[in-house]
Amino acid sequence: MTILIIILASFFIIFILGVLIAGTYNSFQGYVIRINEAEANIDSTLRSRFDLLNKSIDIIKANAKIEGEIFTSIIKLRSRKLSNFDLDRQLYEGIKEFNKYKEEYPELKKSEVFTRIDISLSESEAEIVAYRKYYNDIITDYNKLAKKFPSNIIALIFKFKPKLYFDGKDMSDDDNKDFKL
Repeated sequence: MTILIIILASFFIIFILGVLIAGTYNSFQGYVIRINEAEANIDSTLRSRFDLLNKSIDIIKANAKIEGEIFTSIIKLRSRKLSNFDLDRQLYEGIKEFNKYKEEYPELKKSEVFTRIDISLSESEAEIVAYRKYYNDIITDYNKLAKKFPSNIIALIFKFKPKLYFDGKDMSDDDNKDFKL
C-alpha cells in the first residue's frame, strides 16, 4: 500500500512540475510572439519612413534646384540590409537632413507633395515612439521572466535569452557593456 502511495505521489509531483514547466514555456512563447509582432510594426514604420525620405530626394532637387547628391545616408541604405536598430539611427540622420533642407529652402514648403511627406514623417515619428514603447514594455516583462527564479531555469533549458531594448541608443554605450546575451 505504501508503495502505491509513493508511486501516486511521484506521478502527482511529476504532473505538477510538467504543468508548471508547460505554463512557463507558454508564457515565454507568448512574449516571443508579441516581440515579433512589435518588431514587425517597427519594421513596417521604418520602411515607410525610408520610402518617404527616398521619395523626397527628387522633390527637393526639383524644387530647391540643388545640384549633386543629397541624402547620401539614405541613398547608401538602398542596397544595405540593416537591423531595425541601425536603420532607425540612419533614418534619424536622414530626417535631420530633410529638416535642414526644409529650413534652408522655404520654396519647398510650397510643394504639396513635399508638405505631405513632411506631415507623414511627423506622423510616423509618433507611431515609431509608440511602437518602441510597446516593444520595450514587452522586453521588460520578457527579461523579468528570463531572470527570475524559477522561470530562469526554464529559460536556461529552452535557451530563452534576455533581449536588448529598442531605445535608439548605440548598443556599445557604457550603459550596455555589462549586458551580455
